[in-house]
Amino acid sequence: MIEAPVGDPIRNLITPRALSDPASAWEPFRSRGGLWWSETLDSWVAASLSDCSTVLSDADRFCSDWRRLGEDTPVSALSVQTLDPPEHTAVRALLVHAFRSLGWDDLRRSTADNAERRLAALADRPSFDFMSEFAGPLALDTITGVLGVGLPDESRFVAISADIVDSMDYALRPETVEPGRAARGELAELAGRWLGERTPGPGERGLVGRLAASRRATDDVSETVLRNSLRVVLHSGYESASRLLGNAVLACLRSPGTLDALADGVTDAALQELVRCAGPVQAEARGCVRDTDVNGHPVRRGEIVTVLVAAANRDERVFDDPDTLRLDRHPNPHLGFGRGPHACLGAPLALLLTRTALGALARRHRPPRLLGEPVFRRNVTLRGLHRLDLGRG
Repeated sequence: MIEAPVGDPIRNLITPRALSDPASAWEPFRSRGGLWWSETLDSWVAASLSDCSTVLSDADRFCSDWRRLGEDTPVSALSVQTLDPPEHTAVRALLVHAFRSLGWDDLRRSTADNAERRLAALADRPSFDFMSEFAGPLALDTITGVLGVGLPDESRFVAISADIVDSMDYALRPETVEPGRAARGELAELAGRWLGERTPGPGERGLVGRLAASRRATDDVSETVLRNSLRVVLHSGYESASRLLGNAVLACLRSPGTLDALADGVTDAALQELVRCAGPVQAEARGCVRDTDVNGHPVRRGEIVTVLVAAANRDERVFDDPDTLRLDRHPNPHLGFGRGPHACLGAPLALLLTRTALGALARRHRPPRLLGEPVFRRNVTLRGLHRLDLGRG
């Protein structure tokens, strides 16, 4: 067993410096080969791109559904996020079909109009908080529009959404477990009401109506799993998308000339590089379902492997000059949207939102400038900003 260095560096990831400066945060991990043991997490830790890819890609050996290890998982926790194939396959297929049938051209136009309108309203202000006054509201507008539902009470939604993200760091912050469980239940109840109230018709264009119709047409997915999965879509569509947008804008502002380079268009390569450098997902966990090895390192059934996505995305053996934002980087095999059967379902939506908002910012005659130090939320698993003050350029 390879022990972590004295003073397990996992604990350092939740410090303000680590959250603000990813390069320094992941320096102790990114050149590591092989798995090592963290007493803090009570798990093996993978940090290289090769090891992390192996674990995330192989649902036969590594599970997201802890019932496969004999754990008693309440039905309220079962969703597209926590189920494994074949149960996972059925609910993911419903969601993928619903996403693909959206009117993506209309969605692009409406998101662009929304972004321009919000920026115009902020244009004459000497300063504004990008997260609470732009990124968060834009993401919430977008995901509720995709779902085809009305906006929830924003202040309440933001609070319970934050509780869920906090609870993802339960190993470092045990006090977040119960608030997170309650928050997931509250969002699931909201999703259940949406499904129950919707009478799908031939003109239905939102995800909720399409899923309600699918639920009536098949018995492959239970109502509880569908409701919980809709809760995941709502939460991820808000938190992951708004955090990606905030992190990406900050990365651009910290790299002189980057916003100017995006004025003529945000390319696919630029988007992927921003996900690699500034993506919010920092870590995931999988359980080992049978004695096996990860690239030669033995792992026993029942042991957990924590995958450090952000470290893998800065693996010096794969990415040349990994701390530098290179908008034309190619190839770019990052893990910012995961890998394997649990790869991010909403990646196209998050990319659409980021491309649209960044393009709108870059095209402005006077792009914004950074005012003061950004304030990060105290979250390791899903890194994101609490406040990002911007001013007129």
